[in-house]
Amino acid sequence: MRDFVITVLVLAPAGAVAGILWSLVAPRAPYVATSRGPLLADPSTQALIAADGWFAVITGVLGLVCGAVGYRVSRGGRPLPVVVGLAAGGLLGAYLALVVGAAVNLGAVSVTASGTSRPLIAGPLTLTAGGVLFAWPTLAAGLFFALEGIAGYRDSPLRRPFGGNDPYGPLSSYDISGR
Repeated sequence: MRDFVITVLVLAPAGAVAGILWSLVAPRAPYVATSRGPLLADPSTQALIAADGWFAVITGVLGLVCGAVGYRVSRGGRPLPVVVGLAAGGLLGAYLALVVGAAVNLGAVSVTASGTSRPLIAGPLTLTAGGVLFAWPTLAAGLFFALEGIAGYRDSPLRRPFGGNDPYGPLSSYDISGR
């Protein structure tokens, strides 16, 4: 239980930092100020998709880093609490990145467009694709399992099926050219 809690508590502040970074780099969609409230200035804008993409890239890279570090730290101990902590902490970190990134709003600058007589304002930073919240935990746990599988295969006795005594001789003695 201790390894799980420590893993989750370490990933939570990383989520806040990811939210600040996301707020700095993600574009904001332009909105037009009307009497009925703000309306999306350009319905075909790519800014909403770009914000989702930046969120996925930032949290995905953090997921890969956390998966590698979590594997390295748990190599001598019990890996199950760490990998479950990576999944739960990654989900918590991604949620905190969303909340902090939307609240901080560091990247909002003046929005300009041609041909409009109404004032434009930078829209809020939100996610339109909720599935990107799972980039961090999926990549963290996935990399952890991949590294564990590679290490398990490398240490496996199945790698040497005859106990190291291959009846056909060592592979290096084979001559592919037929001599």
